[in-house]
Amino acid sequence: MKPQLTEGNKIARVQWVLDRIRNLSSGQNLEFEENYNVVHIDEKWFYVSRVSQKFYLLPNEKEPHRSCTSKTHMTKIMFMGASARPRISNGVVNFDGKIGIFPFSCIVPAKKTSKNRRKGTLETRPIARITKAVIKTCLIEKILPAIKDKWPDGRGQTIYIQQDNARPHISPNDPDFIRAATADGWDIQLIFQPPNSPDLNILDLGHFRSIQTIQHEKEPRSVVQLVDAVLRSYEEINPISLNYTWLTLLSCMNEILKVKGSNRYKIPHIGKKRLDRLGLLPTTILPEVGDALQAVIDVTRAQVAQLESQMS
Repeated sequence: MKPQLTEGNKIARVQWVLDRIRNLSSGQNLEFEENYNVVHIDEKWFYVSRVSQKFYLLPNEKEPHRSCTSKTHMTKIMFMGASARPRISNGVVNFDGKIGIFPFSCIVPAKKTSKNRRKGTLETRPIARITKAVIKTCLIEKILPAIKDKWPDGRGQTIYIQQDNARPHISPNDPDFIRAATADGWDIQLIFQPPNSPDLNILDLGHFRSIQTIQHEKEPRSVVQLVDAVLRSYEEINPISLNYTWLTLLSCMNEILKVKGSNRYKIPHIGKKRLDRLGLLPTTILPEVGDALQAVIDVTRAQVAQLESQMS
C-alpha cells in the first residue's frame, strides 16, 4: 500500500527531483546528482520473529506451530538507520557508506525478581516513547559523531542528512543540532524529504528490508539478542548491494518525473548486477530531457496558480 498523495505532495516531489538534476537551466547533458554528499536516516521497528511466515510442505508433513500471548506484545525495538552512498572504484570499496544503525534502548535495573533474573539486575529495554528529545539525542550524540568519524574527507564540504516528515523529527534550524553539526569546521545540514515519499529514501526503498532478512536468519530470542542481531546484520550488508539501492533511488526519481509526481509506477530494473559484471555500471542516471522540461513547466504553472489563488 502506497501513501495517498495530494496535488501539493506531487508538486513537491517533482520540485525535489528537479533540484537534483545537473545542467537543468541549459537543457543539455542532463544527469542526476550522484548523492555522494547525502546521508539518509529513518526509523524502523525490528521484531524478534516474523508475525507470519511462508513454508512449503510435503503432502504428509506437519505444519509448523508457532504461538505467542499476543502479537502486540511480541518483543520489538525501534532502530534509527543512517546510510550514505558507498564510494567504489574499479571494484575497490573506499567507503562502505554504512554510518550506523542505532537502537532506541536503555539499561535499567529490574523492578521485581522473576524466574529469569533477580531484582536490581541491569537489563536492556526498548525506550517506551520515541519523542523529539530522543530523536535529537540520537542525532547529536550518535549519528553526527559517526559521520565525522567515518566520512572520507568530509570536513570542508557540505553534508546533508535527509529525513522524512515524522512528527518527532527535529527542525533543520534546531540550535543545538546546528551547534554540534558545525563544530570543528564541519558543515552538516538537516533537510526534509517531500511528504509521503518513502520512495525517496534508500532505507525505505530496500535497505531496511535487506537488514531485516539477515536479522531473521539469526533467530534472536531476547531484546539483547535482537539488538545484537540487527547490528551484525547491518554490518553484513554488502556495500555493492547498498550502491545498487542508491541507483534504484535515481531510477525512481526518473519515474517520478514521468508520472508527474505520482507514486503510481513500477520500480524500474536496469540489470545492475549484469552491468557491474561488465564494468558498465553507471554512477548516475540520465533523465529524459522532455520529461524534465515538461516537469519544469508543470511546476511553474502550479506555482503561478497558487500565487493567483493567494492574491484573489
